Order: sequence, then structure tokens, then C-alpha cells
Amino acid sequence: MLTSLDVRHFAVVEAAEVTFGPGLTVISGETGAGKSLLVDALLLLGGARADAGMVRAGSSRAELAAEFDVTGLPAARAWLQAEELDEGDACQLRRVIRTEGSSKAWINGRPANARQLGELATLLVSIHGQHEHQALLARAHQLDLLDAYGGHADLLERVQATARQWREAGSRMRGLGGGADRAQRIELLRHEIDELQQWALPSEELAALEASHTRLANAERLATGVAGIGEQLDGDSEFAVQRTLHRAHEELSRLAQLDRQLQPATELLQSAAIQIDEASDQLERYAQDVDLDPQRYQQVDDHLTHLHDLARRHRVAEDELPVRRDALCSELAALEQAGSELESLASRRGTLRAEHATASKLLSAARIAAARRMETAVNTLLAELGMAGGRIVVELQAVGTEEPDAQGAERCELLITTNPGQPPRPLRKVASGGELARISLAIEVATLGKDTTGSMVFDEVDSGIGGAVAEVVGQKLRALGKRCQVLCVTHLPQVAAQGHQHLSVIKQSDGTTTHTRIETLGNKARGEELARMLGGIDITPETRAHARQMLASAQAD
Repeated sequence: MLTSLDVRHFAVVEAAEVTFGPGLTVISGETGAGKSLLVDALLLLGGARADAGMVRAGSSRAELAAEFDVTGLPAARAWLQAEELDEGDACQLRRVIRTEGSSKAWINGRPANARQLGELATLLVSIHGQHEHQALLARAHQLDLLDAYGGHADLLERVQATARQWREAGSRMRGLGGGADRAQRIELLRHEIDELQQWALPSEELAALEASHTRLANAERLATGVAGIGEQLDGDSEFAVQRTLHRAHEELSRLAQLDRQLQPATELLQSAAIQIDEASDQLERYAQDVDLDPQRYQQVDDHLTHLHDLARRHRVAEDELPVRRDALCSELAALEQAGSELESLASRRGTLRAEHATASKLLSAARIAAARRMETAVNTLLAELGMAGGRIVVELQAVGTEEPDAQGAERCELLITTNPGQPPRPLRKVASGGELARISLAIEVATLGKDTTGSMVFDEVDSGIGGAVAEVVGQKLRALGKRCQVLCVTHLPQVAAQGHQHLSVIKQSDGTTTHTRIETLGNKARGEELARMLGGIDITPETRAHARQMLASAQAD
């Protein structure tokens, strides 16, 4: 529940710090005093749009802070933990609005954005007043409220669990490549692996194949060139290298007999002659063995062409094709081994679909019964709250999908007619602000505050009513306050008298500036405030006596 609200330099409020307790807290004040400022502050702390006009004149910024006790709010605690903003049993919201229009917000001292404020605020406080602030107008909230009213938590959990597990199994199947896509992928993998198995080569073999291709492509040139060189080395020509070298060796040998210093050179010429002879023999053998086979060349060229195409298709280098082949083999093995798991998952999905259908059918029947009970309870309260011609209809609309839905087989729409003879229409399109507040009150009382928030705020709930109806409104609010914390902005003494706590908003002006302050009233001050609300400016002893009687009667409960 809301435990405190601190407002500084906000609109006409210079500074106000209010402590709240359980039960019904009523907020009253003269017209124009700013009774709804507390509601506005809570809306801003809930992520509502801020503007510079909200900053008090002469101030640079407005500061708003609220603290909530979240002990009994598991949904809020879970949200805070999920967002890593949990600080135990207390939760503080803070927002600063500057004159240039910018604003910053914090949750438990850590920066927060508007989305986070909005999500958390819906779990902390429910504000019933103007259309744009009504959670009741959201169809998702209407369904949640119906399920809370009917006590459908266990059935809803079964529906949600089976739908979630069904989706998870489908996701796993897609991850395994289930269905027709899997079969097509297996067929493609087998074809690609066969191609790679036929053509891909290890690096060493690829290098040898490329060398062979170069040799075969130039075989004729190689053969002609080698033959010509052989002829130059040891041919029939008078100037062949071997003959010239032999003549030089013989001449140098004769000279070496005259001078022994020439002997080493003679030996080198002899060695050169031997090497030239060996080279000539090798070239002769090469010329005889060189492959001039065009068919073999075509085979090698085709192999390299396939390797090039495969490398381009798989987007890898040609020497990386074996690695690619091994990766595809691993994928194929995984897909083939996944067959049994896919069959198991498909069977489980069928079972989950059946379980979901059964649970949804039970939930639908429970919702229909709860909707009829809720209609009766709310319509009875609407008559008591001065809307005798009003009637609410809880309409359940089929979702119309074959896939398991986490929310069940239907959605909820609250329909309302405010005058006899008119057909019911969606609540969000029909009710005025005051009517909507009373409808909200009737629903909350009928459902005993079973929505998930810990605090409810009613603004203008008593608009357009008075007398006995106003007293009934006050009694219903007080009864609701026994179940959860309720804040109500009111101008009716019949409602104000029912509060467990009474706040008075007082506006003062010195002719230059205007100030608004907020006071928590004791019993005597409450009597005076009720007398003011009853009698206006001139308060008579009779008015005071009437106020004390109203207060005593309400507090006797």
C-alpha cells in the first residue's frame, strides 16, 4: 500500500508530506483548492506525461516521491526482482520535473524510464477517475478482473502452462529442423556431401593437382624446350657444350703437366663435364616421359573447375573444402539423429494441445458462470449507487485460433448501458467520467478488491450524486477499505464521514502568491470540515451537530 507521498514545488503546492495508513483515506477541500493534486502526483509517478506547467511558479523544478509497502504485493515484488530493482519490503518512486519540460525518474534510487514507471505503477496503485487513467477500460485488465473474481488462478495456470510448453516444443522442433524443411535440408546435405566427397582434396593433393595441371597445359612447350637444351648440351653440333668442355679439359690437362698449379682447374672441368653429362641424360629422359595426353589434361582441368565452383558456392577457399565437407557431415548426422526426438516432440505437442483444450474448456465454463455472478453483483450495486437504469454485461468473445492460447479460448469485454432500453456498448466508449468512477467502484466492491494492486484511488466518484446515494457510496468505499487501501477525493460530507483518515487541502493567498497545504485532520477538525462541507461559509451550531452525528455514526461501524 501507499505509505507516504512527498510533493515539493508542484503546481500550487510548495511543500507537502503526507503519511497514509490502511483503510479509507478521504481528501476534501474547497473548490479550486487542488484536491486532485495528490492524484495528479501519483499519475506522474506512474509515468504520465509531464510538462513545465506542473512546476510551481518561481521554482526551477518540481519533485515528487512516493513510498509503497510491497509486502503483500507478490506481482510487484516479482517485477522489481526481474528488473533488478528490488529493495525488500519498501519501494520508492521519485520523479523530478524541470521548467524546461524535461524530467527524470528513479525506482528505489536507480534511474528508471517511463515504461518502467508505468508497468510498476499498474501493480502498485489503481486510479479510478478520468477515462485515460482507467485500467478498467483495458480489455486485458477486464479479463484479469473476471478471473480474479471467479478464483480461476489454478485453471488459468494450467492453460498458460500447457500453451507455454506447446510453444516451447514447437520452438525446439524448428531448432531441430522439423517438418518438410528438415527433409529438404537432409536431401540437400547429402547431395553437397557427395559432391565434396568426389572433388574436395587435402592441401597437399590440391597442390600436386595444380602442378600437374600446369605441366599438362604446357607439355608441348616443355618437350620442345627440353629437347633443344639437350641438343645444345650434347648434340651433333661442333659447338655443343659437352664437346667444347671436352676439348678444354684435354688442353688444360696437357698444360697441367707443365705446371701443377693448373691441376685443380683441370679437376673442376672434369667434374663439370660429368654434371653436364648427367643433366643431359635427365633432360633426355624427361623429353621421352613428358605427358602429351590431352585426355588426362581435360580430366585435371575438369577437377579444378569443379573445385572452383564448389569453393564459390560454399564461400570458402578451395583448400578449405574438406573442412566444409566435415561440417556438413556433422550437421547431417545431427539431423538424422534428431528424427526420434522430433517424433517425441510432435507426440508431446499433440498431448499438450489436448490438455490445453481440456483446461480451456473448464476455464471457459468457469468464466461464464463467474460472468453471470459478477453481472448480478455489479448491477445490484449500480442501483444502490444511483444508476438504477444502468446495467453491465460481461461479454466473453471467442479468440478464434486453433493454436493453444495462454489466456484461454476467449477474451472479456465489459459492456454497459446507462439508460433503460439502450443496447449495451463497450464500457470504454460509453461511460462519462463520473459514471465510470461509480461503475469502477461497483466492480471493485463486487469483486472485493481482487485486482492485484494494493491501493485504489477514486477521483470524482461522487460526481452528480447526493443524499442517500452519496451515503451508500461512502459506505461502499469504507467497506472496500477494509479489504485494501482506498483513497477518495470527494466534495460530499456523506462520503468524507466514512473515512478512516481525512486529509484536507487548503488554499491560501496573500494577494501576491497562492499556496496550497495538506493537513491530516483529527476528530475535532474533521467535524469542522464536515460542517463546512454541509453548510458552506456560514456554519451554524446545528450544522456542527449534524456533522458530529454523521462522523459518530460512520465511526461506529
